[in-house]
Amino acid sequence: MCVAVPAEVIEIKEGNIGLVDYGDLRQEVRLDLVDVKIGEFVLVHVGYAIQRLSREEGLETREIFKQVYAALET
Repeated sequence: MCVAVPAEVIEIKEGNIGLVDYGDLRQEVRLDLVDVKIGEFVLVHVGYAIQRLSREEGLETREIFKQVYAALET
């Protein structure tokens, strides 16, 4: 099973590299596969943004991930 994680694009750098925010972590990812703007959400898999999401979908999915991680810690 593959897992893609939602992240918000906070900066777009030269060479199709984006700085994304997962909520608690920021990371550079490749933007070659999507047409995206700053402030939009994307799904990230193995360092590549693979799909654009609506802001609502991105925030909702991020919250689900937080709940799953919290349940695993107990």
